Amino acid sequence: MQLETAHFGVIDIDETEFIYFPEGIPGFENSKRFALIGHDVKDSVFFWLQSVDMPELCFVVADPFMIYEGYTVDVEDEDVEALEITDPNKVITLTIVIIPENINEVRVNLKAPILINVEKKLGKQIIQKNDNLPIRYYLCKNN
Repeated sequence: MQLETAHFGVIDIDETEFIYFPEGIPGFENSKRFALIGHDVKDSVFFWLQSVDMPELCFVVADPFMIYEGYTVDVEDEDVEALEITDPNKVITLTIVIIPENINEVRVNLKAPILINVEKKLGKQIIQKNDNLPIRYYLCKNN
């Protein structure tokens, strides 16, 4: 399928690769289908989560395990059920990257990762109960 996007122009996406977010992403509940772009690039830390429903909506996402040493995710039973997780090796964890005007303030939200069951093509952003995980983890060392 050809997908019109605000940031990439027209791109070809295999519809079977769409990831369905039953609840949407908090703040963007009306967009339920997304395509993960760039995840197949070896050793890449950053990817894009492009909305299929809203061409102007695209999140830069990152692998938190490559950014934050010792990062862990606790998944509640209800989230395991909602995402139909049967094999933890079939789940990828991403974190949304915030890119403000001041590039020195680029940060990720480690408190609310996005989990994607790549086998079932289901996604959900979950809030971690661990109070030690920062909502704003700055990628530049001078913050």
